[in-house]
Amino acid sequence: MKTQVSTPHAPQAIGPYSQAVLAGDFLFVSGQIPLDPQTGLMVSGGITSQTHRVLDNLKAVLEAAAVSLEEVVKTTIFLSSMDDFATVNEIYGSYFTGEILPARAAVQIAKLPKDALVEIECIAYKGGTSLPLLSGGN
Repeated sequence: MKTQVSTPHAPQAIGPYSQAVLAGDFLFVSGQIPLDPQTGLMVSGGITSQTHRVLDNLKAVLEAAAVSLEEVVKTTIFLSSMDDFATVNEIYGSYFTGEILPARAAVQIAKLPKDALVEIECIAYKGGTSLPLLSGGN
């Protein structure tokens, strides 16, 4: 069973997709770009402002599904320039502060929607209990 998640506190989808989809115990959040949800316009101020806006948008979508950043298990960061990685990484670290940090990939791509400098998507686990610990060996 799938449930669409939507909030006015993050930019509305600019194509044929959902802000997020809840499937079982997992929430799949579409990539967020630095659009101001009030105006629909790209925020100004370069990579620092854009990264904060992206993460605030991501957080808003998660909250609409009653999920916190601490429940995020995987993120993917898309950058228009890997030269911005250190700045994005520092800001990202101020949002994700839990004991177990999400798995993550960061990649440089040729171009992002609306010429954004950064886009981030994530998967969160919304289950009621912790995932079991797996150990190596027999």
